[in-house]
Amino acid sequence: MFLFIARHAWAGNFGDPGWSHDSERPLIAEGIERYARLVAVLTARGFAPAVIATSPYVRCRQTADIIAEQTGAPVEELEGLAPSAEMGELLDWTSQQRGKDVCWVGHNPDMGQLTAALVGNGHSAIRFSKGAITAIRFDDEVAPGAGELYWLATAKLLGI
Repeated sequence: MFLFIARHAWAGNFGDPGWSHDSERPLIAEGIERYARLVAVLTARGFAPAVIATSPYVRCRQTADIIAEQTGAPVEELEGLAPSAEMGELLDWTSQQRGKDVCWVGHNPDMGQLTAALVGNGHSAIRFSKGAITAIRFDDEVAPGAGELYWLATAKLLGI
């Protein structure tokens, strides 16, 4: 199975007084368009999660909805993907999907840390730029250190 991990697309500036709480900060128009192009390129190359879990923060939900529009996958909000993501909750949710390819959508630095923990030995570091998506392959259960990093795609790498 594949676990795809996605960092939210380009959003408004942190600390902008237009939002009473950071959880309300939305994607910017350019971020929506750019991310839609990124997802289109990746879906043409096999990016096809069966289900998507997302942080309940607006920018992550919007990012997950862009993925869902192009893949047809349903979206479920998980508190465990909010900032300071909880690996245990995410692993439990993923095991409940019974081997389906899934996608987690969340925040930095969590997405890089989760990816590193799933493919490394606890001493790894992975840079996760805005809008990045990675594919990790698991032969058996999804567990720390058990994954193989298949690819990590960024808009810049793909010329988007």
